[in-house]
Amino acid sequence: MKVTFILPSIGRKAGRPYMRTWQMEPLAIATLSALTPANIEKRFFDDRLEKIDYDEPTDLVALSVETYTALRAYQIAARYRNKNIPVVMGGFHPTLAPDDALEHADTIVMGEAEEIWPRLLADFSAGNMQRQYKQKERPSLVGRFPDRSIYKDKIYQQIALVETARGCKFKCEFCSITKFYGRSHNQRPVKDLLKEISTLKQRYIFFTDDNIGINRTRFKELLTALIPLKIFWAGQVSIDIADDPDLLRLMRRSGCICVLIGFESLNPSVLSLMGKAVNAQTEIYESAVAALKKHGIGVYGTFVFGYDNDNADSFQQTLDFAKHNGFFFTAFNHLVPFPGTTLYDRLKDEDRLLHPKWWLSKNYHFGDVTFRVKGMGEQQLADMCYIFRKRFYGWASILYRMTNWRANCRSLRRLFLYISLNILSANDVSGRQSLPLGIQEESI
Repeated sequence: MKVTFILPSIGRKAGRPYMRTWQMEPLAIATLSALTPANIEKRFFDDRLEKIDYDEPTDLVALSVETYTALRAYQIAARYRNKNIPVVMGGFHPTLAPDDALEHADTIVMGEAEEIWPRLLADFSAGNMQRQYKQKERPSLVGRFPDRSIYKDKIYQQIALVETARGCKFKCEFCSITKFYGRSHNQRPVKDLLKEISTLKQRYIFFTDDNIGINRTRFKELLTALIPLKIFWAGQVSIDIADDPDLLRLMRRSGCICVLIGFESLNPSVLSLMGKAVNAQTEIYESAVAALKKHGIGVYGTFVFGYDNDNADSFQQTLDFAKHNGFFFTAFNHLVPFPGTTLYDRLKDEDRLLHPKWWLSKNYHFGDVTFRVKGMGEQQLADMCYIFRKRFYGWASILYRMTNWRANCRSLRRLFLYISLNILSANDVSGRQSLPLGIQEESI
């Protein structure tokens, strides 16, 4: 028996390479590979990096699908299903929009795969594969390790992705995480993490947790254990970690280069609308960033625009804030109503969705706005996000932010990372804007 794993791309611009900043190791595929019995042959195609060989024999195809990659996934699935090869889809999109995915797959997996995937393969071997598999309880992550050998012969960015836990305790209305995992948090043992990290060839690691600092006692245990490994890492945290100087010192000693923080907005009323309670007191933003800067930790600040209390002035205020505080990176994102989220349901109830299944529209491109915006026009919102991304990653901004030397360029290594990654991000701003979903000449 042979299984072919495929990671679909978002889409392609004719004559343009795929965005380098998006070419990261697909941890979901390595997780599935590790869960696959040894007697099953495996093949993996990464649609972002290579052409899929549809003529290579296989018994079953498994696609990991996000909403942005759904159209491309459906196109790939159609090619295989036309050859009578069954297709399984799992991931965020099939979990949160199961009826949509079922129209294009023979089977869908909803939720985490640890217990489901081996059972599905056994059912398939017995000729009894079901239409839907759903994980109801959080599976144990003890003793679970991704199979990175599945990445063989593929060139990704030189940064390893490591998952220490899954889930988040917050309930921002635009976020898919809470809907996928509930407000629960499932952790891997620290000893398993050390075993995994010690086998990595890369010394740069991005921890994929939605909030790696959610359990401070465990986080400090992990940080202390990382110190002897001499790695360099980044990860996502909430702003409240900045109130703990001991934790910040441990983060620096353990090799922390940068943290991603969802500031989301400088407007308290907008934060209230999105349910971002942890950020309610925006007056702590400056002091929190100062604390991180003091400990030599860079900041990747993300912001979301398009809430009813936003206006055109919000962009310049945010750019000024990001530059003044010397952010390593900043994301100027417009609000996206992903299916299954509280935001999607609210906008649907308010009759503000321009296209209920925007992810299937060949007229939709990355960066387009999919709902009726109050306070500014839809095109204005899309344009402003693009314009201010360009301004943040322009040379004047890059050089200005170098004055935050302690966090961004306090060593030759840090300076090299800061300049090279900002240039890479600047190049990809135009590459991703107006990127079509799927391949225009292919159908579903």
